[in-house]
Amino acid sequence: MIELNQKITFLLADDHSLIRQGIVFLLEEMDLEFAVFHASNLQQILESVKINPIEIAIIDAHFPDGNSLNIISEIKKINPDLKILIFSGIDENMHSLKFLNAGANGFLSKLSEEEDVKNAIFEMINKGEYISPATQALLVNSFRNRNLINPLFSLTEREREIAEMYAEGLGNLEIANKLDIKQNTVSTLKKRIFDKLKIENIVELVELMKDHS
Repeated sequence: MIELNQKITFLLADDHSLIRQGIVFLLEEMDLEFAVFHASNLQQILESVKINPIEIAIIDAHFPDGNSLNIISEIKKINPDLKILIFSGIDENMHSLKFLNAGANGFLSKLSEEEDVKNAIFEMINKGEYISPATQALLVNSFRNRNLINPLFSLTEREREIAEMYAEGLGNLEIANKLDIKQNTVSTLKKRIFDKLKIENIVELVELMKDHS
């Protein structure tokens, strides 16, 4: 827990400077004693965490150089006490659990009202975490359905194997030859994979595999 009357050091990480400036305005309205460091890409985030005494990092999910999901564990290795709030425009119902599962301490939608953003920041200061009502409901449901945390859990072993081959760039014929099965069987399994994962193309599959593998 961080004391409200002490100076709090934030890292604001977003590739849009207007978003970062908007958060600074909210922090000023909250009457906090604070210092702020800025980052606009993943590399800057890691560099800032290494050299600055960051206590709370407010980080977007996606940057031009990659997905912040992939550096959460690295941030925690550098500074285990640092608290991470993911502040993003991506769908909370689809993505919040995977970020929490990776080690983030909270997830907040950029569509949230200003008061909700302030409340999330206060929760991060007071409790070290922020779980929105929507994510709380997801967490409860995830105890019954682990696919909410990782949709790849819904695939069979063979479907997962084929999904990985598609993600590596192999086509139906190559996969059929590698697995010694008929090409139309591969096509059937591909449709089943897409249906289970609620995706429509290989690009979406590649992104999903990156996020959850």
